[in-house]
Amino acid sequence: MRFHFALTLQALWTGVCQAAMQHYPAAWGHYDVCKSQVYSDEGLTWDYMACQPEAADMTQYLKVTLDPPNITCGDPPETYCALENPYMCNNECDATTEELAHPPELMFDIEGRNPTTFWQSTSWKKYPKALLVNITLSWNKTIELTDDIVLTFESGRPEQMVLEKSLDYGRTWQPYQFYATDCLDAFTMEPKTVQDLTQHTLLDIICTEDYSRGYVWKYDKTVRFEIKDRFALFAGPRLHNMASLYGQLDTTKNLRDFFTITDLRIRLLRPATGATMVDENNLSRYFYAISDIKVQGRIVRAVHVHGPNEYPKQDVSVRPNVSSLGVANRKEDCECFGHSNRCSYIEVLNTVICVSCKHNTRGQHCQLCKLGYHRNASAELDDENVCIECNCNPFGSVSDRCNGTGFCICKEGTTGPKCQECLPGYLWDDGCKSLAGRMRCTCAGLLICPDKYRPNPRNPTT
Repeated sequence: MRFHFALTLQALWTGVCQAAMQHYPAAWGHYDVCKSQVYSDEGLTWDYMACQPEAADMTQYLKVTLDPPNITCGDPPETYCALENPYMCNNECDATTEELAHPPELMFDIEGRNPTTFWQSTSWKKYPKALLVNITLSWNKTIELTDDIVLTFESGRPEQMVLEKSLDYGRTWQPYQFYATDCLDAFTMEPKTVQDLTQHTLLDIICTEDYSRGYVWKYDKTVRFEIKDRFALFAGPRLHNMASLYGQLDTTKNLRDFFTITDLRIRLLRPATGATMVDENNLSRYFYAISDIKVQGRIVRAVHVHGPNEYPKQDVSVRPNVSSLGVANRKEDCECFGHSNRCSYIEVLNTVICVSCKHNTRGQHCQLCKLGYHRNASAELDDENVCIECNCNPFGSVSDRCNGTGFCICKEGTTGPKCQECLPGYLWDDGCKSLAGRMRCTCAGLLICPDKYRPNPRNPTT
């Protein structure tokens, strides 16, 4: 009797377990499955969802590598000048003294210290040879990013930089984003922002000028790779609909891989110069210094990484008829509007760019004018005179750049297409200066003053 009762209980228990297992999936696509009890119209039931481990600071798990290895300042000791004040040269870096050393681990220490701690490179002693630094962050784990990658610079933000990622522990690399003060000049890419992206173009590699232009030391220190703004394309501007995002990540491998890394590489290509010409007599002003790197994410158990022969082949249908050196066999093979007969195929971007554009042009197809030039409205794109020099007055204009119609940006008190005239109430003195109550205007050089403000030749003081 007891044996029969035991068999009955076992059968009943097995049936219950099987029924439960029918409604409990072992995995939800890419993610493990978690469950919680919720109340519904049918009473207390189980709700199943994709498990999301708690996001954490991933910098506590990483290994950092610098290339070249001896790029950190302090060996031998150096004295540095402030970029904004070349006469303030009281900053010293000495690797043998703890208080004056700036090793790489200071990029990941506790923030909020006073004074701020930071890693620092050697100065640009070998100018004009480029000051190149690679900072590689390796986890030996697969990381799913959950928040913006944020770099904080203490030396001015670099004028050219590339953020790269690896999905196979550093064996191969792909660009995440390009950064430059001028994307066209630096990388032959049109400048864009993350706000220009859509759900269909989210995986596009862009170059942004948002984090490189100008410098205001107190505020403009950070460079970002915007993860949350990309999430918002699926989850909404306030990220309320994360279920939609995780649904897309689960079903779209390319999208999931985009937010997944095993390594990051920061390629510093040109330091901040203060938006001026490089002062070759004071190169100790130019260097890199990073006080903080933030990488938020979660460790995933296993993500399929392509094997060595599993990467999809690039579509080479856009390649022109070029040799291995990127030189066109015929001028017509490069779509450069006749301003160059050389072009190159950039495999990582799957695009063709013109090389060495002439006639004051620039751009992927030599279709734009160089800085300091503007488009000649009466000339076709293939005309040698398609770009005309701006000729901005060097004293009256903000820079040598002008808009598409040739008008320059004038300083205060200055007017005219080339910023060559003084407004009423201003006089010329290497630019238009306020009269401050004096009722006269002095003209010099190329400056043209309105007649009523020209100086009186009989009485210059009037």
